[in-house]
Amino acid sequence: MTASILIIEDDITFGVMLKTWLTKKGFTVDTASSIAHARKLLQHNTYGLVLSDLRLPDGDGIQLLEWMNEKKRHLPLIIMTGYAEIQTAVTAIKSGASDYISKPVNPDELLKKINDALSCPQPAADESQKKTKSPEHAAAGHNNGNQAWQEGYLEGNSEAAKQLFNYVKLVAPTSMSVLINGASGTGKEYVAHRIHQLSNRADKPFIAIDCGSIPKELAASEFFGHIKGSFTGALANKTGAFVAANGGTIFLDEIGNLGYEVQVQLLRALQERRVRPVGSIEEIEVDIRFISATNEDLQEAIKKGSFREDLYHRINEFTLKMPSLKERKEDILLFANFFLDQANKELNKRLLGFDFKAAEALQSYQWPGNLRQLKNTVRRATLLAQSNYICINDLGYDMKEEAAPASFPLRNEKREKEQILEALQQTNYNKSKAAALLGIDRKTLYNKLKLYNIEG
Repeated sequence: MTASILIIEDDITFGVMLKTWLTKKGFTVDTASSIAHARKLLQHNTYGLVLSDLRLPDGDGIQLLEWMNEKKRHLPLIIMTGYAEIQTAVTAIKSGASDYISKPVNPDELLKKINDALSCPQPAADESQKKTKSPEHAAAGHNNGNQAWQEGYLEGNSEAAKQLFNYVKLVAPTSMSVLINGASGTGKEYVAHRIHQLSNRADKPFIAIDCGSIPKELAASEFFGHIKGSFTGALANKTGAFVAANGGTIFLDEIGNLGYEVQVQLLRALQERRVRPVGSIEEIEVDIRFISATNEDLQEAIKKGSFREDLYHRINEFTLKMPSLKERKEDILLFANFFLDQANKELNKRLLGFDFKAAEALQSYQWPGNLRQLKNTVRRATLLAQSNYICINDLGYDMKEEAAPASFPLRNEKREKEQILEALQQTNYNKSKAAALLGIDRKTLYNKLKLYNIEG
């Protein structure tokens, strides 16, 4: 059956181009240039998907989404938005939009997002009113296009993130050992857990061990267990991680920190799928998927003699390279808003987002500590913030130092105008609040309104 799409776009030329292109792709397409017109079409026609511009003459896409929820018209909705409005697009996702796409629209990306949204089963009317999804539902792959919103993490929309998680989906169903290579704070454990979730072992244990935090003399006990009295301090029998993970997945983070002797024992365990608890003469068969991670160059460690080459090849049947946060700048504000939601809940606050100077600073900062540093920065800023929005002063000294000095957060006139319009819209055209959100005084805002011929 041919899917029917409603396009809501006040740029008539662009709307016609989209309609023509989607029609050639086999869709039935109607267009509307306002929310009022769209409501009428939605009341009298059946559609499989709505593709809406964020900013429309009589409102925005979020208001349309709210109306659709009230009227129980539960359709996937994709928001089209300018890059400067990415924070509002995140709000739309939280409000129930299926996905968003930035302008200028990439046709292939749009087609993929449309097909992804149409392929996801829509919730029943009563279920769709629930604002939160269960962890099981999230893990099952209902991920708003490329947004795997889960507890503690999201995947991201950058090309680097898409490539990484495409590889994750490819390797997850196999039995291959995976080595995840990446700097500290890039989310290696999440990726390991995601591989487990997408594997046929998802209903079995996932056991994670940080090799960097285990004293070398206790590593064998942690991995393989021990029997009572096998060494000083062994006051009871201990089940090792390999036995605890039997049937499931074991993840060893910072595997390069293991001592040479433990590397020998680990290699034997992986080759024979048997472990022997410390002090025992009996072996235990284990069936595990092995995933490891490191932030160092193991091949260099092999040259230095601190890591076994045969073990390296055993654990490295498939390598995943974690991109640093500075390599995926498109995802910074997505993660910042995600971490802000977490911090709001933890600290019992209700911050709405980041003002434009703060958003600019977040995107221009190099983030040597990657996602972990960003999360800590947002958490601290949430605690310090005194208004509805996190400002650059809340982000800390380093962020202020790196922010480009300017009387206004942006130098590009087109984007500056877009941000002024967005601030006015977010504050219901209250100029004092809009000026505060933009990080400028009221007089400067009036000058900008005059410069860009923006009427209130």
